[in-house]
Amino acid sequence: MSARADFEAAIEAILFVTSEPVAVERLLAVFDEGDREEAALALTALRERYRQEEGRGVFLEEVAGGLRVVTAPEHHVYLRRFFEASGANRLSMAALETLAIVAYRQPITGPEIQDLRGKNATTALKTLLERRMLRISGRKEVVGRPFLYATTRQFLMHFGLRDLGDLPPLEEFEETFGGGDDGAGAARISQEHESIGMVSTAEAESTLGVEEVGVHSPPARDEGTEA
Repeated sequence: MSARADFEAAIEAILFVTSEPVAVERLLAVFDEGDREEAALALTALRERYRQEEGRGVFLEEVAGGLRVVTAPEHHVYLRRFFEASGANRLSMAALETLAIVAYRQPITGPEIQDLRGKNATTALKTLLERRMLRISGRKEVVGRPFLYATTRQFLMHFGLRDLGDLPPLEEFEETFGGGDDGAGAARISQEHESIGMVSTAEAESTLGVEEVGVHSPPARDEGTEA
């Protein structure tokens, strides 16, 4: 077996055993420095061999800043039957609405989400934090200092996005979730969407020195508090 074929097989094995997207730099770092040019060519060959095309059950996908082997969407109905997926594994409409708002307007506070939805978002936020779709990225410097929410790398992976720039137009989300906004006030995608950061309430409390839990119960909105 040639060195390139051996490297291609090694990269294939790495991608097979991990469910997380692996950055190209991390893949190549596995090889000795003098072999990395050949390993890069092996990776190119592997990407060609695993390109998405009709008749294949799996392909190599670039998502969330890395590469991973994924199943072809047209076969998901059979996978769902095989794993007997239950509704408990799916996000509710309330959670999806909340997630869409955060994705386009992050970083955003709980009261701001509630104002946009017209409904209490506490349960949906709790669910999304537990699923690691959202993270607590800090506090907004207004009265009450409410938590700020942002999306995570897990969010990108779940929806097959390389970054937030891959999000579809906001209008498509509004149509999907029945939003009443005419789009005139559509917020721009935040540039502060790094994949690292605080995810859980406990992490936020520890890092920010929070004295009271601000996720399960939205912060009290004192008079003059910014929504």
